[in-house]
Amino acid sequence: MNNAVLPAAAQKPFTALHYPHSEPPPPGDIIEVAAGVFWLRMPLPWALDHVNVWLLRDGAGWIVVDTGRGSEETRALWQRVFDTTLEGLPIESVIATHFHPDHVGLASWLTERFQARFWMTAAEYLTGQALLQNASHYSNDAVNTMFRRHGLDDGRLGNLPNRNETYRRDVGALPPSFRRLKDGDQIDIGGCVWRVIVGHGHAPEHASLYCAAKNVLIAGDMVLPRISPNISVWPAEHDGDPLRLFLESLERFAELPRNTLVLPSHGKVFQGLHARLRQLQQHHRSRLDELETFCAVPRTAAEAVAALFKRALDDHQWFFAMGEIIAHLNYLLARKKLRCDEGADGVCRFTQA
Repeated sequence: MNNAVLPAAAQKPFTALHYPHSEPPPPGDIIEVAAGVFWLRMPLPWALDHVNVWLLRDGAGWIVVDTGRGSEETRALWQRVFDTTLEGLPIESVIATHFHPDHVGLASWLTERFQARFWMTAAEYLTGQALLQNASHYSNDAVNTMFRRHGLDDGRLGNLPNRNETYRRDVGALPPSFRRLKDGDQIDIGGCVWRVIVGHGHAPEHASLYCAAKNVLIAGDMVLPRISPNISVWPAEHDGDPLRLFLESLERFAELPRNTLVLPSHGKVFQGLHARLRQLQQHHRSRLDELETFCAVPRTAAEAVAALFKRALDDHQWFFAMGEIIAHLNYLLARKKLRCDEGADGVCRFTQA
């Protein structure tokens, strides 16, 4: 693995992260974390029970970054924000960092309500549309075929969530058109320039936003303070190497100042970006070492999930754990640390090369 996530001058021992706000805002309330930048939190019905969304003041209106999941509960909380926070000013634009339902679930509802513009990268918009339309290599059948090939038994497969059904439930529809975000784009919001930083691995073309004048990074899911974002392989790119793409993306964030205020999608606002990047790098290095050792004898991805995840996983967590283990196996396979043999039963087994 490439260990040079940070420039040599920044290679110092880990330090604790600093959290400027001891508590997050209650659902429907706000905290101003920087001038004109407000923190909202919306609930989720999973083990990861919340998502952070952001309101940016833009002259005579507001910009929303991410929306929360499409649910009546989230709509009711947004209505409270409309009534108590917006000062009678409209939402002018909605920016989605990526296609996951907790980030884009209410984009269509918000843009239609306010006749607002919708901004997203092309790969994220098209991936969301592929899921909504049950496109062949984004279908639940395609996921099951891939997981079965990696050793997951039919009993477990039958209990996994249907990705397309849950996506349609939690998103419903994307806005019918979008304005494309590209890496390096500069967006003027409230007289300050926000630069788009595109990252990969967690999602195809994830957009984070950095404002140098405020020294604020809206990180989305790319840099989280307490957990590592899920890095998974999916059927449309079953031989892909998203972990490499993710680790390379971390280098982009390492170029930002150490004292950058990081606004993550999950967890609390924090400082200590460089330390957190090193922690994320070490986490994946340790997981790769553990997986390579586990494959001293032929192993399937499903066997690796059962062995490497020490806690009991619910069906939702099994779904993402399978994708993540396959991503780590593909990383080791691409670097010839492992080899893969497909047996007569059609199941892939990985062994040290």
